[in-house]
Amino acid sequence: MAQTTEALIVIDVQNDFCPGGALAVAGGDEIIPRINRLMQEIPVTILTQDWHPEEHLSFAAMHEGRAPFDTIEMPYGPQTLWPSHCVWGTPGAAFHPALAIDPADLILRKGFRAEIDSYSAFFENDHATATGLAGYLRERGITDLTFTGLALDYCVAWSAIDAARLGFRVRVLEGACRAIDLGGSLAAARAAMRDAGVELEA
Repeated sequence: MAQTTEALIVIDVQNDFCPGGALAVAGGDEIIPRINRLMQEIPVTILTQDWHPEEHLSFAAMHEGRAPFDTIEMPYGPQTLWPSHCVWGTPGAAFHPALAIDPADLILRKGFRAEIDSYSAFFENDHATATGLAGYLRERGITDLTFTGLALDYCVAWSAIDAARLGFRVRVLEGACRAIDLGGSLAAARAAMRDAGVELEA
């Protein structure tokens, strides 16, 4: 059997990031049919799942006098404070029911350490604590990664940039992503991805 070298990485297509969720991304559910089709076209699929304890320090509720979308300094750098979301075991943390999960080769949960956020599928936000995904992909001989999911300007972008820096060939399908676009974050993310060598496609 021929060795496959390509994988689809589907970032955080969960109820809390879709319309009606605690941290809804506009149109987040609209990308699901295309993602499901891509799973049939690309031989390996990895799903990531934001997976937080209820006392996660990225939650504004954990910081007295702070509101969602404020920024604070954490030991690992600036941290945007979010509405409480994707708390493990809650319906909001579950994958959107329209997302095909059976084709997934791997489901990677991230953000489970209360003291540090984890946007990227490869590293916690300290850019040093690895999730193990790079090793998994290399063990399987994967060299080419296609990214889709939520949100384009945060978890998708951070994951794609890390993947490129780790030596993978990376493309992001913007039409299979949706963005939060918080204070110009989308334009900044696009520029950072291009600088890292990420290919942006429709």
